[in-house]
Amino acid sequence: MTTREAGTAWVVDHPAPAAEHPLRRVHRAPGTPAGTELLLEVRACGVCRTDLHLAEGDLPPRLPRCTPGHEIVGRVVACGPDAQGFAPGDRVGAAWLATTCGGCRYCLAGRENLCPASRYTGWDVHGGYADHTVADARFVYRLPEGPADEELAPLLCAGIIGYRALERAQLPPGGRLGLYGFGASAHLTAQLATARGATVHVLTRGERARHLALELGAASAGDARDAPPEPLDAAILFAPVGDLVPVALEALDRGGTLAVAGIHLTDIPALTYRRHLFQERTVRSVTANTRADGRAYLAEAARHPPVVHVRPYRMSRADEALADLAGGHVTGAAVLVADH
Repeated sequence: MTTREAGTAWVVDHPAPAAEHPLRRVHRAPGTPAGTELLLEVRACGVCRTDLHLAEGDLPPRLPRCTPGHEIVGRVVACGPDAQGFAPGDRVGAAWLATTCGGCRYCLAGRENLCPASRYTGWDVHGGYADHTVADARFVYRLPEGPADEELAPLLCAGIIGYRALERAQLPPGGRLGLYGFGASAHLTAQLATARGATVHVLTRGERARHLALELGAASAGDARDAPPEPLDAAILFAPVGDLVPVALEALDRGGTLAVAGIHLTDIPALTYRRHLFQERTVRSVTANTRADGRAYLAEAARHPPVVHVRPYRMSRADEALADLAGGHVTGAAVLVADH
């Protein structure tokens, strides 16, 4: 296929519950990369809960008929005239952070995830639920040749965001970590924390997810509203359920930190100061990631390769994958793989 031939892409036509199939498959020419852009042939793209929030309307669309997907593994097809460091055939990953301004006080301080002008793959610019996509060469990651495409894709958001959430949770060395929810990101974060020497307790509603957690080395796995078997030094809330914030705070030991990892969360109920926050318990949010986070996580994952529990779907079944994620039928990570 040349860059002038039409390909296919999924778009969010009208946000609606995933069971109503809000995605529509359309024909779209891949185009020609400009400036620092790379044209990528998509080989695999992870299905993230953020994609679900976009499709269902929890995140207001910022690009009409946007193509979701920000865990993209692809091959460079063509390079824009100002793109540096890549050549056709290179294996690369495109993630959630698509561009930043590079000059604001947040970017200059190494906090580009807070850039007011930041733009995101699959929200502000078209993502990876497509045969081809375009990404800024300054924001893509070079990927190793060994692992399978579908095993690398979840690392590009689920893994990177889990890494940042773990850093935000301020888990002390050898500490006790609670993970609330056990989907794509949590199953990678659990392995990262265990490799660092932590004791991991998983709290999640899904029985299959609890079994997977134990298989991956968690010390315990219980229901999301159960108390863990010991006080926690830190916790990460991956489930987009605000009702679990007070539950997690109560499970923290003195001085513990709760990091809330999702881009969307249902309303948090009223907190009681002495019951939930006293004794220097802390709540911190997680907002996107920096490229430094991405590079650091991918390097750590190369040193300690995670077991990536993947449920693959053909790209032509993207709407089905999204519906399965919404229905709680995916254990680990759902990944779209190229039809060709």
